[in-house]
Amino acid sequence: MATSYQICTRCVMDTTDPTIAFDENGVCNHCHTHNEEMRKKVVQGAAGEKKLSEIVSTLKEQNKNNKYDCVIGVSGGVDSTFVAYKVKQLGLRPLAVHLDNGWDSELAIKNVENICRKLDIDLHTIVLDWNEFRDLQLAFLKASTPDSEIPSDHAIVVSMLQTAKMIGVSHILTGYNVRTETHLPAEWSQGHFDWGYIKNVQKQFGTVKLKTFPHLSLFNFVFPPYSKKFINILNYIEYSKKDAMPILENEIGWRYYGGKHYESIYTRWFQGYWLPTKFGYDKRKSHLSSLICAGEITRDEALEELKKDTYSPELQREDTAYVLKKFDLTKEQLDAILHAPKKSYWDYKPYGRLYRTGLFKGLRKLYRAIKK
Repeated sequence: MATSYQICTRCVMDTTDPTIAFDENGVCNHCHTHNEEMRKKVVQGAAGEKKLSEIVSTLKEQNKNNKYDCVIGVSGGVDSTFVAYKVKQLGLRPLAVHLDNGWDSELAIKNVENICRKLDIDLHTIVLDWNEFRDLQLAFLKASTPDSEIPSDHAIVVSMLQTAKMIGVSHILTGYNVRTETHLPAEWSQGHFDWGYIKNVQKQFGTVKLKTFPHLSLFNFVFPPYSKKFINILNYIEYSKKDAMPILENEIGWRYYGGKHYESIYTRWFQGYWLPTKFGYDKRKSHLSSLICAGEITRDEALEELKKDTYSPELQREDTAYVLKKFDLTKEQLDAILHAPKKSYWDYKPYGRLYRTGLFKGLRKLYRAIKK
């Protein structure tokens, strides 16, 4: 682990990740993880086509008497949009699920509606209770950790699982892919599936009881039976963001929104302003580093991109005003939260403590013994 500033010689990850490590050539642990994940999970060429064909055949056979073959998530972003485009090419009958958490940009809404109309995909939109979700998001800001987007991520996963169960299908096809999403440090974002973390933050800083918020249980966290339900189909094709975007623009009228996950106003503001200002974390480094390892951009191109503002200062001011209005906060109240002492995931009694105590391994061993 580095004790002074250092930047990876292959990508642009640096010691703003407090747990980063470098080998003797100055290459970071995230690049090594990318190589290992590519080896384990990405199936390319004819082998990838064969694997994908097998998946499609299985889904069609399993669901021959159902209206749908699978569930897909749609956010309006490039990865999820390309999944929708690809599954229709493969002849599958997906149900698209969109989680409305109150922060969609107008462009994201138009993209989702246009995608489903052009591709003839049924859309199921789940609207979170705004009173509950607003209070939960504000609680996470007050908790002073870098994980304020965890509630949305958690709700998206659970909503897709619930929808799949509702319509009687077994699998969810996702836009996650190893090539472009392997450089995110745990310290920058963790606890995605940890309901213990979420509920304890809400208990300490929230004012509203979470009666309807979709969530996983402790059992789901320790023994995630849902994990096999997710299929990351982009790992089985020659997927490239830079090649996918013009295809989506030209064939289904999709429009780019300016940055990774910027289809959400809150995400744009949180990643573009809050994280860099409060924690010194610039998630562009993570996204760009994965693209470097994927061969989509060069390291020099990434370094030039990082010289730019995280996003337009004018838009940032507009977004901050919007956040203040949505949260019913004054600028002084938001500044007080911004300058509060920094905390982490481990400060809020998460279920993840099971990993540290060793209890997690014991519980899994017992579970396997019972299942035999």
